[in-house]
Amino acid sequence: MDKVVNITFQEFIQAFPETELPIDLTEDTQSIFSKENKPLSKQMIEEFIVPIDDSIDEFTEYIPCFRFPRTKNFYAIVLWKASLMNYEYFVITFDKKGSLIEKKMVAGTQVKGDALLRTVTTIKEDWTIASVVGVVAANDDLAYDPATSLDSILELTQDGKISILT
Repeated sequence: MDKVVNITFQEFIQAFPETELPIDLTEDTQSIFSKENKPLSKQMIEEFIVPIDDSIDEFTEYIPCFRFPRTKNFYAIVLWKASLMNYEYFVITFDKKGSLIEKKMVAGTQVKGDALLRTVTTIKEDWTIASVVGVVAANDDLAYDPATSLDSILELTQDGKISILT
């Protein structure tokens, strides 16, 4: 019988290499993360992701992307999630003991009804998260209309919260 080895929160956090900012999150960057980072083990997903993700099925896949540098009282990670017709990047913050502080989708591609939403994001050195969402209607032969784009700026604060600036 196989012996189950407990995974610590610290081992989970180490699966997300600390990365210097700025960094862009686009449809294509997940392939870089999947080549450079080891996949999360099933046990890591069950222990640390399942409790904070309420939309998981047998087709859901995760890729650890990176950890924010210079956080003192918390950890901030970026996780890529692939599910049926949705590919999303999340900024997730935890306190030093491993309790969830906040989780926010910041980039990705989502199917919403008959529209395709594409969000690209830049995370800057000062922990601001600048995102642009473009909407493509399926009945327009996937033509992008700049008039439908939305932008937002979020900020990761010193206590691990994610607040809306604009």
